[in-house]
Amino acid sequence: VMETDTPETAPAPPSSSASGPASSPAPVVRARSAAAGWALLLSLAAILASGYAVWQIHEWRKQNDGLRDNLVTRVDAAEKRLDATETLAKEGADGIQGRLIAVEAKLDSSQGQADALKLLYQQFSQSQEDRIIAEVQEAVAIARQQLRYAGNVETALVALRGAQSRLEQSGHKQFAEVQRALESDIGNLGLQGTLNIPETAKRLEHLLEKVDKLPLAHTGGLHAEAQTAVATVDAAEEGEGAMRILRGIGRGIWAEVRSLVQIERLDDKTKLALLAPEQSGFLRENLKIRLLTARLAMLARDEHTYAADLEQARHWIESLFDPYNPDRQVVLNELKALEAIQVGVKSYEVSNSEAAVRNFLASRAHQTPQAIPPLPAQPQP
Repeated sequence: VMETDTPETAPAPPSSSASGPASSPAPVVRARSAAAGWALLLSLAAILASGYAVWQIHEWRKQNDGLRDNLVTRVDAAEKRLDATETLAKEGADGIQGRLIAVEAKLDSSQGQADALKLLYQQFSQSQEDRIIAEVQEAVAIARQQLRYAGNVETALVALRGAQSRLEQSGHKQFAEVQRALESDIGNLGLQGTLNIPETAKRLEHLLEKVDKLPLAHTGGLHAEAQTAVATVDAAEEGEGAMRILRGIGRGIWAEVRSLVQIERLDDKTKLALLAPEQSGFLRENLKIRLLTARLAMLARDEHTYAADLEQARHWIESLFDPYNPDRQVVLNELKALEAIQVGVKSYEVSNSEAAVRNFLASRAHQTPQAIPPLPAQPQP
C-alpha cells in the first residue's frame, strides 16, 4: 500500500497581488493529483493482483489437497488390492501346494497299485500256465497209455492234437518248446500204420453172415453133378431131336444113380469131408465161434489168437465146403486179407512230448513266486 503525502491543512491561497512564476502553484497541484491517481491506480492493480494471486494460491492448494486425497485414496485402494492379491496368491499357492501333494500321493498310490497288479497278473499268469501245462501233461499221459497198452494210434493222436490246440489258444510263448515236441510226435504217429477197428469188426460180421449160406462139400458136389445133367438135358432138348433127348435123360439118370454111392479117401486131410447131416450144424457153429473169437482177439490186440482163429476158419472152409460155390472163394479171399492185418500192439512212443513237459515243469520248479504286496491306501483329499 502506497502512502500519499497529503497536508493536514491546505496552505492559504496566495494573494491576488502576487505575480510572476513564484506566485502560480496550480500546475504543481495538478501534477501531484495525477501522480496520486496513478499511485491509486497502481495500488488497486496491485491489490487486485494480490487478491488474484491469493485466490489462485488457494485454488492451487485446494486442487493439491484434492489431488493428494485422491492419490492417497488410490494408494490405499492399491495397497488393499495388493494385500488381497497377496492373500489370494498365498491361498492359491497353498492350494496348489496341497493339490501337488495330493497328486504326488495319488501318483505314489497308483504306482503301488500298478506294481501290485503287475505282480498279481504275473502270479495269475503263472497259475494259468500251471493249469495249461497240467492239461497238456494229462493229454500226453493218455496218449502214452493208449499207445503202450492198446496200440490205439487214433486216440493218441486225438489227445496230442487237443493238447496242441490248447497251447495255441493260450498264446504263451513259454510253451514254444512243448509245441514243437507235440508237432514232432504227431508227425511221427501220422506216418505209422493204423488199425481201423470198426471196419475190421464189420468185415468179420459179414463173414459170419456168409457162413450160414455156404454149402458143404458133399452136398455141393452132388448138386453140381445133378445141375450138369439137367443142363445137358436142356441143351439136348434145344438142339438135336429125340435121340439126343433120350441120351440126355439117360445121362441124368446115370448121374442120379452114381450119386447114390460115393467113394472118397478118408485120410487126415479129408477125413471130415463127409459129415453126417446132424454134424454140419456143429461145423457151422464152430466156424462162427472161430470168427467171433478172432474179433475179440482183434479188440484185445491179441495178434497170435487172431491169426490162429482166422487160419483155422480158412482151413475148414477150404476142406469142408463146396469148392464149386463162388461165395467160398470170396470168403477165402476175405479171410486171407484179414489175416494180413497186424492187430498187435506196436511200441509207439511220445518221448519228445514227455521230455518237453518234464523240462518245462523242472524250469518252473526253480522259479520262486514273489509275495503280493498289500495295495496302498487311497489318499484323502
